[in-house]
Amino acid sequence: MKELMRPVLLAVLMLILFFDNLTLAWGHHVLGRPAYRFSEDSSTPPALFVETQIGHYMVNVMVYPAFPKAGQESRIKLYATHLDTHNNFTGPVHFAIRDDVMFGNNRAETLGTQTPVDGIYRQIVLFSDEGDYIVTASFEAEGEPYIVDLPITIGQPRHYGTLAAAVGVILGVLVLVRISRRKRRRTPLESPPPTADP
Repeated sequence: MKELMRPVLLAVLMLILFFDNLTLAWGHHVLGRPAYRFSEDSSTPPALFVETQIGHYMVNVMVYPAFPKAGQESRIKLYATHLDTHNNFTGPVHFAIRDDVMFGNNRAETLGTQTPVDGIYRQIVLFSDEGDYIVTASFEAEGEPYIVDLPITIGQPRHYGTLAAAVGVILGVLVLVRISRRKRRRTPLESPPPTADP
């Protein structure tokens, strides 16, 4: 019995030492970065990340936090790099927002005009209501306008548009079937003309 207990105790001791050292390493660095290097956006993924090429620029836009809520500040970060020179865009960028609706009032509301800090444009926006919105970032370079539209959902996503489209298609098909059947009932079947017997 003593011979069996000795290797088991040795294995348990090794496991305890192994896991104890792991927790020390986890406490100092997260994802390979020291904890003092974190900012408010370092530990959470963006709600939206868009990387797009527009004209002569590569534009990257991020929206934080990962799950935006009504009544909570959201942060938009944008940076644009010229494709040929790889220089950051340094002119002003205008931010606006509008409701993402098919019908009704989708008038844009200006959020602000920002200049870059360390090559990054930052805009804070407070959404008062849950819903679907489109954030527009626009700038002008070399006499050409550049516009990036970002669809963003605040709060729980709503699927009314998809549901309404599906119901509309189904109702449309049912109406067309009903009309075709009604027309078929109204037109009498034509009987062949009588033939004369010789």
